[in-house]
Amino acid sequence: MSDEIEKSDEEWRRELTPEQYRVLRQKGTERAFTGPLWNDHEPGRFLCAGCGAELFRAEEKFESGSGWPSFTRPADPRAVASERDSSHGMDRVEVHCRRCGGHLGHVFQDGPPPTGERYCINSASLKKAR
Repeated sequence: MSDEIEKSDEEWRRELTPEQYRVLRQKGTERAFTGPLWNDHEPGRFLCAGCGAELFRAEEKFESGSGWPSFTRPADPRAVASERDSSHGMDRVEVHCRRCGGHLGHVFQDGPPPTGERYCINSASLKKAR
């Protein structure tokens, strides 16, 4: 893992698309079934759209029916960090990129074996490397 990245709000606004900025920096959520990667089943790696850190791999992706890319685990446990999220009247666990702090989505305990976890991730937070 590389060192943490810190940028000003203005730098993030210049480097990200408006949707990426809304999701990664303002903890937004894209509408279900609208992101370009929710139905992507091709081999490859999923990188942070903010800093390029490898976050997930295609072999850990599964069809959850949620409308967002879902993974059973990160590519490296140190790639993502988590914190409690009680916004919107819900008690959830938010996940973000450990390197740049960008909001990725949430992790739930209703995934398939072997982990039982479902990392529900916004397409806007990711870019695909084949």
